[in-house]
Amino acid sequence: MESEDLGASRPVTGPAAAPTGGAATTGARTARRPVRVRKPRAATAARREEILQAAMETFGSRGYYNGSLGEVAERVGMTHAGVLHHFGSKDRLLLEVLEYRDRTDVEHLEGHQPPGGLGLFHHLVTTARLNAQRPGIVQTYAVLSAEAVTEDHPGQDWFRERYTELRRLVGAALTEVCADDDPPSPADLDAAAASVLAVMDGLQIQWLLDRDAVDLAGATAFAIDAILTAAVLGKRRRSALDDRR
Repeated sequence: MESEDLGASRPVTGPAAAPTGGAATTGARTARRPVRVRKPRAATAARREEILQAAMETFGSRGYYNGSLGEVAERVGMTHAGVLHHFGSKDRLLLEVLEYRDRTDVEHLEGHQPPGGLGLFHHLVTTARLNAQRPGIVQTYAVLSAEAVTEDHPGQDWFRERYTELRRLVGAALTEVCADDDPPSPADLDAAAASVLAVMDGLQIQWLLDRDAVDLAGATAFAIDAILTAAVLGKRRRSALDDRR
């Protein structure tokens, strides 16, 4: 079994600790000096990114439990202890990989934040189009999100919080594009937001299994447009499943 820690090498994840000496007491001065957080040096930041990319490939192809830190280290030409020096533990590396993967979706956007309203749905379709060119990232997400439903998986809270936030963003965007005098019911709004995410994730799995059979961007655009149209139509919409509602 792999060691998951390197003691003092674990990065601080909570609030910055206060200096052990308390406030500065040079003469009559008692003002507390601001704590400066040092940014990693360029070489260190580049090395960390190499490790993150290697971990993403390893976890994406083998899963979190089967993917070893030794394999990650081998991919970047360093030791197991060297990887732990940068990330502290395998659990922390996983969470950093998930955050790194998420950043790639918004790095091209202004402010590195997704837009609201109709722009969000265009962004989701664009993301699907980009994903068709980066199967490794898609596979990493698909494998780790599926693994996260298992008991005590270290990424479970991360994925749960991520889906909660994504449903909120999609729900807010749907509300913006719907007519004020005919908004969808809260239940329909929640269902529509969850459906958009389910469609995207489900299509990614189908695409990973058979890329020639599934047009990832086209099918994503079709499904999102159908969900969006149904929500915008509000009470004017006639459902083909009315007999079941």
